[in-house]
Amino acid sequence: MENKIGKTVNLELVGVSGNAFAILGVFSRQARREGWTQEEIDLVLEEAKSGDYDHLLSTIMTYCEPQDEDEQEDEEEQED
Repeated sequence: MENKIGKTVNLELVGVSGNAFAILGVFSRQARREGWTQEEIDLVLEEAKSGDYDHLLSTIMTYCEPQDEDEQEDEEEQED
């Protein structure tokens, strides 16, 4: 799967309900929190919904890159 936007959200899908709508909702909320435009979010959601459940999972996982707390702190310090 190709990341067409070139960015990812900090989201760990382990522990998220396996329901497709729950996965899409969690992704959308996190992307909004991280400043993604609605157009970017819609692009990912449309791609995710264009196939079966495995395609949906694969697509969302392409756009998720969980970070541990140390990595997040390092990035926040660099932004300041």
